[in-house]
Amino acid sequence: MKISVAGLGYVGLSMAILFSQKQEVIGFDINDNRLAQLKIKQSPIIDKEIQEYLSTKPLNLTFTNQPSNAFKDVDYLIIATPTNYDTELNYFDTSSIESVLTEFLKLNQKALVIIKSTVPVGYTLELRKKFNYDKIVFSPEFLREGKALYDNLYPSRIVVGSVLPEAKQFALLLKEASLKPETPILHVNSTEAEAIKLFSNTYLAMRVAFFNELDTYAETRNLDSKQIIEGVSLDPRIGNYYNNPSFGYGGYCLPKDTKQLLANFKDVPQNIMTAIVDANRTRKDHIAEMIIKRKPKVVGIYRLVMKNDSDNFRFSAIQGVMKRIKAKGIKVIVFEPALNEMEFFGSEVINDFEYFKQISSVIITNRFSSELRNVQEKVYTRDIFNKD
Repeated sequence: MKISVAGLGYVGLSMAILFSQKQEVIGFDINDNRLAQLKIKQSPIIDKEIQEYLSTKPLNLTFTNQPSNAFKDVDYLIIATPTNYDTELNYFDTSSIESVLTEFLKLNQKALVIIKSTVPVGYTLELRKKFNYDKIVFSPEFLREGKALYDNLYPSRIVVGSVLPEAKQFALLLKEASLKPETPILHVNSTEAEAIKLFSNTYLAMRVAFFNELDTYAETRNLDSKQIIEGVSLDPRIGNYYNNPSFGYGGYCLPKDTKQLLANFKDVPQNIMTAIVDANRTRKDHIAEMIIKRKPKVVGIYRLVMKNDSDNFRFSAIQGVMKRIKAKGIKVIVFEPALNEMEFFGSEVINDFEYFKQISSVIITNRFSSELRNVQEKVYTRDIFNKD
């Protein structure tokens, strides 16, 4: 099979590497810097398995920024371009998907198009009508940042929104490329597949929000949050996972996916979906209030990224906390090795870690690091279990 992957971020690059173990794959992206790194087998994102496979595996994988090279004569096109949430329209910005599809259909009218970008419920059906092309399906991904290829190699499930023969073949190709032969395959309608993606991520956001509100209660009442969470999590119906408090759910997926699902609930009775979105805002308010109560002169932000082994800080929860603290006139500085700039949204970026620790009255971090151990008395975090 010949497969094209458009968009080489976490999702697209992990897909391209996964399939190129056994199939011919062409990776397409408009970011020339990203392509230049990939052509010398250097991953543009932090992901252990992606770098390992690029460096050591015999992959049948090439890269291009030319649609004619990427789309002509391929059997499958995987679209994994970003779909940011437009707060004014209450809708994902799907223009990147449609841009790729427009170029693709000029060159190829036979391949199955698989959308891996997250989209609103009902979008794939609209896309088929708009482009008068029935061979467009949605297949959700369930990947963690920093573990994208690992999660493709060991998938929890394979969901494909179609029963077309080509779609069934695509699901089998995914399974064959993985290292988990018992992976369940689920073929559903494309609209149901879109709903599976949004409801899955919203449930995860709800779990984060629940344990964060438990922690807010414990902190406000001067209780031991860890003891409560451990006791609650021993119930096998609840489980001891995804329960470490944080400054809120963040990253690229959960904030936008929860808002999109809430928008899809227009005219549908609900309470929980609104509460999940509101809870994240309330949690940031609480964290900022706890910092402001200390009356610090300088607040140091230790890492903008959400977790260890990640270089991505898009929509990280700590940024919302920053904004609230700065609104009170408190000086905020940032230590973030993944940043090359001298400032971040008006806050000075300090590259000298020792100086950063010295001048910070309070250091806030979503996840604790051993680097901060010698200034632990300055550190504010809700990282109780030192994980996730």
